[in-house]
Amino acid sequence: MTAIIGHDTPGQRSDQPGARAVPPSPGPRRKLNIAGGVGHIFLAIWALMIIVPLVWVFLASFKNTTEIFSSPWTMPDHLRWGNWGRAWNKANVGRYVLNSAFVVAVATAGTMLLSSMAAYVLARYKFVGNRIIYFLFVAGIAFPPFLAVVPLFFQVKQIGDHVPVIGPYFGLNSYGGLIVVYIAYSLPFTIFFLTAFFRSLPNSVAEAATIDGASHTRLFFSVMLPMAKPGLISLTIFNLIGQWGQYLLPLLLMAGAKDKWVLTQGIADISTAAGYEADWSGLFAALSISILPMIVMYVIFQRQIQAGLTAGALK
Repeated sequence: MTAIIGHDTPGQRSDQPGARAVPPSPGPRRKLNIAGGVGHIFLAIWALMIIVPLVWVFLASFKNTTEIFSSPWTMPDHLRWGNWGRAWNKANVGRYVLNSAFVVAVATAGTMLLSSMAAYVLARYKFVGNRIIYFLFVAGIAFPPFLAVVPLFFQVKQIGDHVPVIGPYFGLNSYGGLIVVYIAYSLPFTIFFLTAFFRSLPNSVAEAATIDGASHTRLFFSVMLPMAKPGLISLTIFNLIGQWGQYLLPLLLMAGAKDKWVLTQGIADISTAAGYEADWSGLFAALSISILPMIVMYVIFQRQIQAGLTAGALK
């Protein structure tokens, strides 16, 4: 019985004379392309949802109050830099920016130092309770800060009232108390990612340094920490952005010291005052001043952030 041309019969290969090659099914690839296209659409929508409000705020910062409400989606008649100057001087945004810069810089440095040391020990050393400590840090990621505001407030208050030496520097309405709380809330997230990064580093380099006589401290600071530089840079930027935009903790711990307020508290105060003084242009100028440093920082370090995340994923 002869075989029909174009179909293989048992014992007949497609490369035999008279056989016709069957093209591969485009089904899986087509589904992948469709999924990728849908993903790009959602990413474009998400990007617009972020970019459009930012552009609107920056445009509104150069308008007057009448233009903001009468023609919100048009370009300003001219650039009113006086709105920015009024926000910086009259609304004390300059002072708030300096306070935030100091608190965030110290808190981020402390977070990265403590978390890198803790993550290194958890990743490279085996001891009793290692996994328990690690999972306690991981559990801290899922713990919302607002659930602990009441005990946190009284804890910091007791430090200020009953610890004579460090109380004035780490109690309520103090930079030290706010910095310590920032560090405490940033440690779980940072330790979780740095632990995975330190685990991925090669053991051969550490063994060679140990054979050469390096102590544990020198091994960490001179060998392992520089090797983890991509991950450290990425997490430093994430902590800077997260702590810069923190509002609940400063509101809880710094409510009674207006001269020490951070930027988010100052913006909230300007927003309240704008409802009575109708200085909406000054409010949007203050918002632009608060947003601009983080945008500039991300633009400058975006390659380092992406390299750190990629390196951690590949390893």
